Amino acid sequence: MIPQVYKEVIDLGDGRQITLETGKLAKQAHGSVVVQMGKAMLLCTVVSSYDAGTVDFLPLTVDYREKFAAAGRYPGGFFKREARPSTEEILTMRLVDRVLRPLFPKDYHSETQVMIQLMSHDEDVMPDALAGLAASTAIQLSDIPFETPISEVRVARIDGEFIINPSRAQLENADIDLMVGASADSVAMVEGEMDEVSEEEMTEAIKFAHEAIKVQCAAQIRLAEAVGKKETREYEPEEENEELEKKIYDAAYQKCYDIAKMGSSKKERGLAFSEVKEEIKSQYSEEELEEIGGLISKYFGKAHKEAVRNLTLDEGIRLDGRQTTDIRPIWCEVDYLPSTHGSSIFTRGETQALATVTLGTSREANVIDLPTQQGEETFYLHYNFPPFSTGEARPLRGTSRREIGHGNLAQRALKGMIPEDCPYTVRVVSEVLESNGSSSMATVCSGTMALMDAGINLKKPVSGIAMGLISDGDRYAVLSDILGDEDHLGDMDFKVTGTADGITACQMDIKIKGLSYEILVKALKQARDGRLHILEKLTDTIAQPNENVKAHAPKMVKVTIPESYIGAVIGPSGKVIQEMQKETGTTIVIEEDGEHGIVEILGVDQDAIDTVIRKIEAITFKPKVGSVYEVKVIKILDFGAVVEYTEAPGNEVLLHISELAWERTNNVTDVVNIGDVIDVKYFGIDPKTRKEKVSRKALLQRPPRPEGKPKGDRRPQQQNKKED
Repeated sequence: MIPQVYKEVIDLGDGRQITLETGKLAKQAHGSVVVQMGKAMLLCTVVSSYDAGTVDFLPLTVDYREKFAAAGRYPGGFFKREARPSTEEILTMRLVDRVLRPLFPKDYHSETQVMIQLMSHDEDVMPDALAGLAASTAIQLSDIPFETPISEVRVARIDGEFIINPSRAQLENADIDLMVGASADSVAMVEGEMDEVSEEEMTEAIKFAHEAIKVQCAAQIRLAEAVGKKETREYEPEEENEELEKKIYDAAYQKCYDIAKMGSSKKERGLAFSEVKEEIKSQYSEEELEEIGGLISKYFGKAHKEAVRNLTLDEGIRLDGRQTTDIRPIWCEVDYLPSTHGSSIFTRGETQALATVTLGTSREANVIDLPTQQGEETFYLHYNFPPFSTGEARPLRGTSRREIGHGNLAQRALKGMIPEDCPYTVRVVSEVLESNGSSSMATVCSGTMALMDAGINLKKPVSGIAMGLISDGDRYAVLSDILGDEDHLGDMDFKVTGTADGITACQMDIKIKGLSYEILVKALKQARDGRLHILEKLTDTIAQPNENVKAHAPKMVKVTIPESYIGAVIGPSGKVIQEMQKETGTTIVIEEDGEHGIVEILGVDQDAIDTVIRKIEAITFKPKVGSVYEVKVIKILDFGAVVEYTEAPGNEVLLHISELAWERTNNVTDVVNIGDVIDVKYFGIDPKTRKEKVSRKALLQRPPRPEGKPKGDRRPQQQNKKED
């Protein structure tokens, strides 16, 4: 018997709908929902342990997976089973996690797992835009404590019009592509890429998305009420001690304020704050520390945070002594690594990124093989964040979600500036060597310079800056180029990248409710001033992309050939192309593109590349009717000479004895011999012989006709033939 099913419909206003359904699937989960748009269906479940956790944070796991069966496909590779998540799946997990996590109670520490699965795919629906809605709805249908419903939507601007949750095909024509996460009251997360738009245009896109999110939040509430809203579970809250809190505050606040005001380095103030904390803890016995040590650390952290925030709001002074709009000292260098195709160092304060560029053929493209998307990236960026960059020793457990997210942001910032006619596959790798405040923005800056150093003709250089916000409701301060501590203690962390003409990418996490759009625009404009300041430092270091790639870097040439000649260039079992690569030391890749073949030739030696081009031209050579060509005699036959086009070695044609000269020719060698170079005219296919016809005599002046011989009279020749 099918259980009772509850549904709620969200109208997108353009004929499209999103349906929320619960009651049919996964009923043992604490909350479950199926979100459907078109033929796309996502199943989301949430489960949270009823046992209080032993950790002092929320152990939340958000997992998003796309099933290949959803698109009627098999997983690639040897094992036909979905395995570890793809980069795109991890990016979706991060988008959902960043909006959900702040809305759980701060003292809720139970193991919580949100699982989102794409069960059915629709080519016209991008499922990542539905994942946040699915996660929040499942939580609303559970008894898990959660502040308020949220949702996420993608907003794109296409031909000047904003669209909610566009298809992938529509997105190709968009100049704004933003994912926005919010509750009905407040925007919490923004991430996306843009085509050099203004701060006001970006804000308008966020507003448009927020209006759609309000409708989706209301639909979740209606569905939960229809099902029967569950009572929020009771859980054991964190222990509180107001008397101890006041005591710690009185002992720590002013000392922390004074340390913050000193404007010291990260290491110095870290030691100073630790000394204050240890001094306070020394006033308690070991038995007391065992009992209330956790509370002491918690209350010290609150006093420390308040002191640092008030210093900025009261006096406009920051932890390292800067004013709110100051950018830390910057130094840059290019061509640092002698063997890479391009390299640069970008150092801003205590943050440093070393970027490298590698150039390759389409064979090195990053292959995307997902249920929802197949294709290749010919520009991609990888970001590495080793523990030594923050002075720590931590286990190395592979690429983290954070590294994937930061690398993706930097890639989106730069990819629009790669010229469409760039012949290379380009890989940028950022090695973060020091970190104290936005290594992802340092990656954008170092990546820009490394690309220019490699000879990639960027449309425009790109810079990036991380901004912060501190607000107590009545007062606020926007901070340019934030430190790591300011990121942790602040109310908003937003990273903005762009050229001198507009924004190319952004990532924002907003921690306060009801942030006004006026403050957001002010913050974005302050970010623009910072970006332009940093951009000037980059262009002072390298003003223009290098005209040529480095001497040791591969040169790339693309040759277009008719599709019918691809087989000839490759040769039987690849013999021809392999021989060319072996002889010249080049890499040759051929791809079909409609009625043409695109031949990529990659090599360090330009002469070797030119040799390959000549060989390909010879293979694909097709003479034009009426044109004159230089040929070389390579063989003598009784009835003519075999000649080879000098501009296309290997292409041979028969020059018949009758086409050697106007006079009668008894022996071919009377006119030409092996090795002779002569000119011939090409006549195309002879309708009589069905073979190609060339003529030498057509280029010679015809001798005068003997007197008395009628025009067209061939009898003497016929008589001679009989005599012969």
